[in-house]
Amino acid sequence: MQLSRVVIKNYRSLKFIDVRVAERTTCVVGENNTGKSNLIQALRLCLDVNLSSAYRALVKDDVHCDVDQRQPFQVLIGVEFTGFQGRDNEEAMLHGTQIGPDQARLFYRFRPKRAAREAISLRTRRPDTLTLADYAWELVGGGNPAVELRQIEWDTENDALGATTVSLQYLQSFLVVYLHALRDVENDLRQPRQSPLARLIDASAISENEQAALIEAIQAANDTIEGSPTVQAISRAIDTALKEVTGPAFSLDVELGLSAPSFQSIVRNLNVLLSSTAMQRFEPRRNGLGLNNVLYISILIEYFRKRAAIGRSSGELILIEEPEAHLHPQLQLTLLEALRALPFQSFLTTHSPNIASKAALSSFILLTNTGATAPFAGTIAANADLAEEDVGDLERYLDATKSSLLFARKIMLVEGAAEALLIPPLVKAILGVDLEREGISVVAIHGVHFDVFAKLFSAGCLPKRCAIVADADLDPAEANDVAHAGVEADGADQDDDQPVRPDLAALENAYVRVFLGDTTFEREITTDGNLAMLEAAARALGAPRIARKISNAEFLGVDEELKDAVLRTAKRFGKGRFAQVAARHVGQATELPDYIGEAVDWLREA
Repeated sequence: MQLSRVVIKNYRSLKFIDVRVAERTTCVVGENNTGKSNLIQALRLCLDVNLSSAYRALVKDDVHCDVDQRQPFQVLIGVEFTGFQGRDNEEAMLHGTQIGPDQARLFYRFRPKRAAREAISLRTRRPDTLTLADYAWELVGGGNPAVELRQIEWDTENDALGATTVSLQYLQSFLVVYLHALRDVENDLRQPRQSPLARLIDASAISENEQAALIEAIQAANDTIEGSPTVQAISRAIDTALKEVTGPAFSLDVELGLSAPSFQSIVRNLNVLLSSTAMQRFEPRRNGLGLNNVLYISILIEYFRKRAAIGRSSGELILIEEPEAHLHPQLQLTLLEALRALPFQSFLTTHSPNIASKAALSSFILLTNTGATAPFAGTIAANADLAEEDVGDLERYLDATKSSLLFARKIMLVEGAAEALLIPPLVKAILGVDLEREGISVVAIHGVHFDVFAKLFSAGCLPKRCAIVADADLDPAEANDVAHAGVEADGADQDDDQPVRPDLAALENAYVRVFLGDTTFEREITTDGNLAMLEAAARALGAPRIARKISNAEFLGVDEELKDAVLRTAKRFGKGRFAQVAARHVGQATELPDYIGEAVDWLREA
């Protein structure tokens, strides 16, 4: 069974969300305070029977700030399911909630109670007299499929929708497990109500004969320990001391033993024991936080498997906030791959570029801060501009570095490492603007294929500003090399195919602007105001001849020959290395190329 759609109206920071869920593992990504945790909590309101009903009765802060609470309103959270047809347990659980073949709908509503709605309808009560005491929550299923969840208002009656009230009892067999961001795995493993180990043991259905054998073993161990003369003496001493303090009216008999000889006490006292090359049979409290998280999730997964095997299951949903907590990058990716391979559905909120770089793009729910009172929620699949091959390209290109564009508030796309390394410190040194503090990430795509990335930034996907900062079509130094030497600077033959630069002007839209230099980045930064920086970089690299040329230019001025010489030097030493060394000396730079300054100004406008 697959959770296939989520609709949220007026819950906390989420004014309106309507997204399709395409993958078993869904990654909710976005910058801080865009509502990732609120989306997870909304799913719990609708589906988690273990969530206290006290949380389902909302308070003022649970209602979106744009809602005028002096007038009747509604908070609605709806989900749709597919893939349950032909599965007896799942069909039974969703009976009465179907809205079509292999399609079912459940939705939570927090709205005025029936008596208040009727009083308002009969005009015996003014709408502006309602308080939260006049509101109640309800869980509803099914209804007319022609009526969209987004169309249901506070005064739309369930009878008119053809929907029926659903008791939480019917969702008992649909297990929702929530792991919050600040989870204490060690403590949870010790708590019988929360421990997945206790649940796993229960689902393993240990026979009565085996339980009796375990109880007998504990009883035998108790008898041996209690028979110890020293233990007996300590036991009598405690017993005597207690009776002296309490007196005969409140006295209790004291014994020392391992545990009460019952199967439940055995389950409560069982510990996970771990071994490594360094240590043998140690408890999780001596383990690292990251591996304890993985251990917890692993036990939980095995519990899900056992539960399904004994026929208790009508589906499972794991909600994990920040699974990357305490995990190094490789283990983050290992955990993601393990979750993706499971037949259980999971929702992850994440700030990890590593996870974002490896998750399928179709699995993303993207929450974007647009400056409004609510974030925009979208998916890659909803972006009609992205063809299937575009999505494939993006999944290959979005490594841990480039995937930061999913989290940043605004983006500057550049061609390569040189721009990514040198533009931020140049902007800070010359303009006094810290791009990171402004929420602007500089992302190098290592090529000229800006068209693939630009398609992400649109009203239906990532409605955030993206400045493309690139070189002009012609590189004079390379053109000169080709004309006179018949080879390119990198040694390629004159007849070799060259990459076709996309029509960058055609990429512009309400969220994408293109800013071009006249030639190449290295030539553009070779100006009178930057000669001191470039000379220091050349000397640090071990290039004294170009350093002398730059020094002479302080008296003669910058010409095209010097610009070409700086570019050739950058190529010889590596453009990224040249930029990295130049960044050490940005304090001596005083001039920022116009096209870069214009890009920064545009990104900072809103």
